[in-house]
Amino acid sequence: MFNLVLFGPPGSGKGTQSENIVKTYNLEHISTGDLLRSEVSRATPLGVEAQKYMDQGLLVPDEVVIGMISSKIDESADARGFIFDGFPRTRAQAEALDKLLEFKNTKIDLVLALDVSEAELTKRLIGRGLTSGRSDDTEDVIVKRIKEYRSKTEPVASYYDAHGKLETVQGNHPVEETFKLLSKNINKYLLPVA
Repeated sequence: MFNLVLFGPPGSGKGTQSENIVKTYNLEHISTGDLLRSEVSRATPLGVEAQKYMDQGLLVPDEVVIGMISSKIDESADARGFIFDGFPRTRAQAEALDKLLEFKNTKIDLVLALDVSEAELTKRLIGRGLTSGRSDDTEDVIVKRIKEYRSKTEPVASYYDAHGKLETVQGNHPVEETFKLLSKNINKYLLPVA
């Protein structure tokens, strides 16, 4: 089983590249946001627990999120592997994910970080805001989101780098070119599905 974490600041193309990776390598996509919504809508015990926190405007505790990831892995036991999107966001979450995967006799094989200049991120997000009508894509908000991302995820990147699992990929290129760079790294572990 091949497990991949894809990092990238808002506007880096992480969502698009996740879709490309899922299709090309036949991996299961684990998005913590999607998992939370699914568990809450199905009123599972973990979903009910998560809803209590969300109703108070609090972050869902790591243990609950890890529980949801564990359930998703168990539901997809025959999967070729997983791509983790939006998790882990902190060093504590990375450590908890490693423990969970070790318990399931697997591990994170590769962490790919999309590196995109702030100028390019801002340009992309402002463009996205114009086409999607999203109110959170003003220049001030974008700068804050990028700073928040960098301050929280850099320790996670350092954690995986210390374990020899981090590869940084230049993401300023067009989608296809960036995907080729990502694939070059993934192909060392797993070949595309024909």
